[in-house]
This record gives sequence, structure tokens and C-alpha cells, in this order.
Amino acid sequence: MKVQPSIRTKYFNGDDGKRAPSRKRLLRSFDDLPEEIQIHFEHFPCLVQQNLPLEVALSYLFYRVELAHRDTLYCGVVKLYHANSSLARSVIQRQHITRELFTTVFHSVFGQVFPDPIRKKLESAESIRDQAIHASEPSEAKMREAIVDVFEYAWMFNKHVVRLAGFPPFGDLRGALAGKNRLPAQTSRWLMKGLGFCLQ
Repeated sequence: MKVQPSIRTKYFNGDDGKRAPSRKRLLRSFDDLPEEIQIHFEHFPCLVQQNLPLEVALSYLFYRVELAHRDTLYCGVVKLYHANSSLARSVIQRQHITRELFTTVFHSVFGQVFPDPIRKKLESAESIRDQAIHASEPSEAKMREAIVDVFEYAWMFNKHVVRLAGFPPFGDLRGALAGKNRLPAQTSRWLMKGLGFCLQ
């Protein structure tokens, strides 16, 4: 895992409106992310360089955040509880994972409340994303700030989950679940239900 401890101070600190005063600075912020997060958001630079509206790039980032959240829960139940991997993947893919459900199940799976500083970082960006989705037309400056918030969220969230369970949700998860004996599918169903997943 590539570690860049200076990332918070290099581009992510500062007053609102000053962290990403231009698209060029936004791309520099992306370039300073750890490599694994850049790979997770691999199409972001192209979306910005093509001069598409920033709501397109912001929507793409949130799509990738949702994937990382699902991978977090999947890897958590399989790695920490030895759940049947096929059953776990099927259950999680069928979930409608709201913010509230994610934080509740995260607590159950990892045994810790989702940290407020990390949660608030994403909520700040979500409010701007929601304005864009509902055609409230947030300014490009606000969307640039929201994008930086997503970058910082990914960096903070990766560090937190690596500390708890040893894998980076925004990154390459190959090999993270290797070499474990798994519970039978039926036992895994009861396990996942107990952890707060909705099973049909």
C-alpha cells in the first residue's frame, strides 16, 4: 500500500473555496492521492479534462464511493466472520444501502461506530451532489470543493478500515480474502441477518 502522509496538508487543508480554486488544482489534488485511490477513481481526470460539467465528475465519484462501501461490507463479513463469499456477495448486491444502513451495518461488522469526522466529510460533499442531481445548479466552485471532500473522505476512510481490518476499500482488494475457510451458506445467511443485512 502506497502511503502519502503529507496529503492532508498539501492540498486538503485550507479555507473553503481555496483548496481547489481551479480545475487545474483539482487535477493536482487527484495526482497527490495515493495510487490505489487514483486507480479506484481512474476515469476522473478524463472527465475533468474534457471540460464536461463538474456534476458529471462528481456523480462518477459518488458511484465509485458506493462501490467502495459495498466492498467494505463484503470484505468485512468474509474476512472477519468467514461468511460464505458467494452468499455474502449476493446479499450485499441486493441491498439498498442508504447512508443510515451503511453506518449501522458498519458498526455491527467492524465493532466501531462510524467516525463522525469521516462521516461529515462525505455528508458535506453529498449536499452539493444532491443539489446538482435536483437541478439546483450549485456553483462550479462548490462542486470543486465537494470533489476535494470526496478525495479526502476516500483517504481517511481507507486509513480507518486498514487499521480495523487490514484492507483498503478504495484500492486493490485482490488477495485480501485469500486462504480462509468459509462458513456454509445457510449459516452465513443467519450471520448476515444478525449483522443487520436485509435478507429475503
